[in-house]
Amino acid sequence: MAKKQGKYTKKLTSAPSVLGFAALGSKKESEGPMADYIDILNHDSMFGQATWEKAESRMQQNVSEKAMEKSGLSPDEIDYVLAGDLLSQCIGSNYGLRELGVPQIGLYSACATMAQGIGLSAMLVEGGLADRAMAITSSHFCSAEKQFRFPLEYGGQRTPNSQWTATAAGAVIIGASSMPPYIRAVTIGTIVDKGITDVNNMGAAMAPAAAQTIQRYFNDTLTGPDNYDLILTGDLGFVGSALLLQLMEREGYKMKPKHADCGLMIYDRESQDVDAGGSGCGCSASVLCSYIMQSMRAGKINDLLFVATGALMSTVSVQQGESIPAIAHLVYLSTKAN
Repeated sequence: MAKKQGKYTKKLTSAPSVLGFAALGSKKESEGPMADYIDILNHDSMFGQATWEKAESRMQQNVSEKAMEKSGLSPDEIDYVLAGDLLSQCIGSNYGLRELGVPQIGLYSACATMAQGIGLSAMLVEGGLADRAMAITSSHFCSAEKQFRFPLEYGGQRTPNSQWTATAAGAVIIGASSMPPYIRAVTIGTIVDKGITDVNNMGAAMAPAAAQTIQRYFNDTLTGPDNYDLILTGDLGFVGSALLLQLMEREGYKMKPKHADCGLMIYDRESQDVDAGGSGCGCSASVLCSYIMQSMRAGKINDLLFVATGALMSTVSVQQGESIPAIAHLVYLSTKAN
């Protein structure tokens, strides 16, 4: 049964396990450093569909099917699916998974959705409310640009601190098993708003939320960076990652040797013209569900803090001059059950 550890962290004593995982990407992702680890790479960013939004729904359908295939499970063996995306009313998830036939819990934490989904899935299993739960999320460059910025036909100029929304998706199935990696603890973040209003500067908006959640976890667990092989954020990009390290060092945590960011891993900034790096729900989800999970299964990474970050603005709030609230959720994964 889960136990409260400190004020913000839940320790999962039964250590729910990652039963299966899958990642999906498109053409841009196939040209990046993670390509060899991603399960499904489709150079057609339309995924055979008529619209970008329908393409994203197909992405969620495909990645969920792949995760179940790899884990040897059918939809009847999944108790809940926890899914979300960046589109209004999470239509990528709702339309993509409507034929799955599994009770669905819709989520929205923007780019923090994968950590939120994994954390809640693990708590459902820990509490005996589910034998197995699946967390899924996605993003699509074209559907996100169309909704949050400008249609591609507009030809708008990108700023150096902007990030490239990944056309990618990830799915994780969680249940009771003796197979690592295990989910050992969850820290649900709170909203942080430092008054950033530039929608092209997501890294600066999200970094303070990541710093707060990580510090709270360290305080609750009496641990620090040296207790972990990797502290993986997503998706702060170049600007947000630098700011996070500064904020953490100000609090006495030298995190640089242990830190990596999904937004800096999924693309090659030197050759792929992605400005400050990658972003989008699918960015951290696909990196986690490919290279990272495979590395944990191989014993190359044993103790991981996965800290996904999300900017919680909408097109309406931006047009009304609101600042950008952000949130970060943390999941501790380990190859050791206790």
